[in-house]
Amino acid sequence: MSTPAPRKKATSAPRKRAPGRPAADAPDQRASVLDAALACFVRQGIGATSLRDIAREAGVTPALLHYYFGDKPQLQAAVVEERLMPVMAMLREPLQQAGDDVAALIAGFVGGVGKMAIAHPWLPPLWVREVLCEGGALRDVMFRRVGPVIPNMMAARFAAAQARGEIQPDLDPRLLMVSLVGLTLFPIAGAPIWRQLFEADDLDIETLRKHTLTLLDRGVGIN
Repeated sequence: MSTPAPRKKATSAPRKRAPGRPAADAPDQRASVLDAALACFVRQGIGATSLRDIAREAGVTPALLHYYFGDKPQLQAAVVEERLMPVMAMLREPLQQAGDDVAALIAGFVGGVGKMAIAHPWLPPLWVREVLCEGGALRDVMFRRVGPVIPNMMAARFAAAQARGEIQPDLDPRLLMVSLVGLTLFPIAGAPIWRQLFEADDLDIETLRKHTLTLLDRGVGIN
């Protein structure tokens, strides 16, 4: 009697990766996707940016964006948490160090905004477009996350300094904060325009900082 040939073990077909899921040995592209999203948001606005635009900017497929973030609102939230809020936190330290010193508080804000703009040039144009402009996608972030930490805190300190007679009595502490924003973020965001208008490539952020502090110190009437 002949011995039957041994059966071959059935081999299962290799599992296919889910669409968009990177290979096990593929580099993590999450950070580069966030950078690409930020670049698109600054260039064309959050509302006008699609996931396909971001994928093209990052050099990946839209499916990979879905793998990392799910959808556009989740990607936008990640940009806020991992790109915007850490930068805004840079401004808190000089303001906390200033204490009740009004001159130091103003200098800390003006200098802090300048440092942020040098390190993260995307911030001023993004802030103007998405917070200050009507319908901006980040306005809610201003009210919920940034406002209670910086503008309201500074306005309260200005009011206290005014009560002590350290700044002019006819100034509104809240509008003083508005003036600070108008004299820092706006000029930096509009630098490409006024530099061309005045042929002023020599006017850098440091020159702007000194000019703003001189203007504010005299206008506020710091004692």
